[in-house]
Amino acid sequence: MTSTHPLPPVNHVTRSFTELAATVRDTGLLRRAPVFYALYGAALALALGGVITGFILLGDSWFQLLMAAALGIVLTQVAFVGHEASHRAVLSTGPANDRLGRFLSTVVVGISHQWWMNKHSRHHANPNKRGADPDIEKDTISFVEEDAAAARGPIRWITQRQGWLFFPLLTLEGLNLHYRSVASLIMHGSRRQKWTELPSIALHFGLYLVPVFLFLPLGLAFAFVGVQMAVFGVYMGASFAPNHKGMALVPADARLDFLSKQVLTSRNIRGGWFMNIFMGGLNYQIEHHLFPNMARPHLARAREIVREHCASIDMPYTETRLVESYGIVIAYLNRVGLAARDPFDCPERVAMGR
Repeated sequence: MTSTHPLPPVNHVTRSFTELAATVRDTGLLRRAPVFYALYGAALALALGGVITGFILLGDSWFQLLMAAALGIVLTQVAFVGHEASHRAVLSTGPANDRLGRFLSTVVVGISHQWWMNKHSRHHANPNKRGADPDIEKDTISFVEEDAAAARGPIRWITQRQGWLFFPLLTLEGLNLHYRSVASLIMHGSRRQKWTELPSIALHFGLYLVPVFLFLPLGLAFAFVGVQMAVFGVYMGASFAPNHKGMALVPADARLDFLSKQVLTSRNIRGGWFMNIFMGGLNYQIEHHLFPNMARPHLARAREIVREHCASIDMPYTETRLVESYGIVIAYLNRVGLAARDPFDCPERVAMGR
């Protein structure tokens, strides 16, 4: 019997991703990398032990601020591994990855794991899509013109200059991450999540703040926490911001195939193995979005395959240097911030930030 309904058109881009995924799988790039993560975890444990040892030896000294900065760097690196565990890219089973991710997020870094999972999963499902990606929702910074135009009061002043103020504002991002994750956990978390994560986060801050305020003078203790939070915030923001900011925004009513949705909204950062360590694998953002459970050591090889595939189907593949990406982000945020400016402002006065 012949159907009276016409067959749906073949989506060649979707079919091409199926072929790409098969190539990546057959190449062995979806296998785990236990040796890498074991060595990396040991290196981070040694680094954290070194910071603690330095803290004990320095005592009442303003050189403690170097230890604070080092702690901010180490905790960011731990957060990168927690991010990979949340994608189940580190250990061999899902539950083991979940336990590792929860431990690293709550006890070591001090951020709610369930908040991060909810927010980051929604981002991966719809990167840069208006009304769906939480990473472009309005905060102190506006990422779309409508939000910038709606800014009022002191936030409007910031929005008008948000590109130039982006990195200074990141010094407060560490505090913002801790506050938002705990507030979200308290307001929206299940009873089990609260009982599991709130004590773990409290343990983190107990292990961190009690020694700092017990063994350092009050002013130095506050300075220590301030420097650590500032370094953590800047490092986190400077690693995540280049990935999507300034790339294509997807309208709320648009429907894109998976390959287009992930590639056209993402940007890779050049730099080889050093950048892979510095950015925790986020430098291969396109490959990470296409294969989120891929272990970090395999991303470089996957990049070669994905670039070749994108070229074969004439799909733009964006890759820049890190400093260039920051320039793009700043220019994009300033352009969005124009929506918050008075249309009768003198262009020369606006350009000078007055």
